[in-house]
Amino acid sequence: MSSAACRVLIIDGHPDPAGSHFVHALAEAYARGATAGGHEVRVIQVASLEFPGLRSPEDFLKGEPPIAISEAQEHVMWAEHLVILFPLWLGSMPSLLKAFFEQLLRPGFAFAAARGKGLPRKLLKGRSARIVVTMGMPALFYKWVYRAHSLKSLERNILAFCGIGPIRASVIGTIENARQRRQWLAKLEELGKEAG
Repeated sequence: MSSAACRVLIIDGHPDPAGSHFVHALAEAYARGATAGGHEVRVIQVASLEFPGLRSPEDFLKGEPPIAISEAQEHVMWAEHLVILFPLWLGSMPSLLKAFFEQLLRPGFAFAAARGKGLPRKLLKGRSARIVVTMGMPALFYKWVYRAHSLKSLERNILAFCGIGPIRASVIGTIENARQRRQWLAKLEELGKEAG
């Protein structure tokens, strides 16, 4: 966790822009805390962006990103700490958020061809991240029975692959519990103050 002022980018990955979702409230709580902690804050609400899904390797490798994605890439380059929030849908992130990452983390921006026979070069080093996942099931059930596979995939196969780290996670289960909601909103606000 950081005590010095830092540039924080919050990526609200709920696919419904309506304001009543718990993910939105958590994003707002983190932003409130980060602002109170003296950090600079920007927010991307994925549901409000206009972009198509990728349909071919050619488009991924050589296509031009849409304007909304280019602007999101500028925010990522500006940021020192990313906060990614989403609800668990069918065991993974919602498809709109996955489509956003496919558009956002393109070759030449997030990673580059290897020199020689090594692994691709990571172009987003120097940024940390926190992932916040909400779900109806108990968090321990997700972690122990389902092995948090979608969370681990985002950490290892997407963020760390691009050089982002360290990566911390908050898994919030049983979200219909009002007392638990209040506790997590307070917790996210505290994490925001530390940009952690």
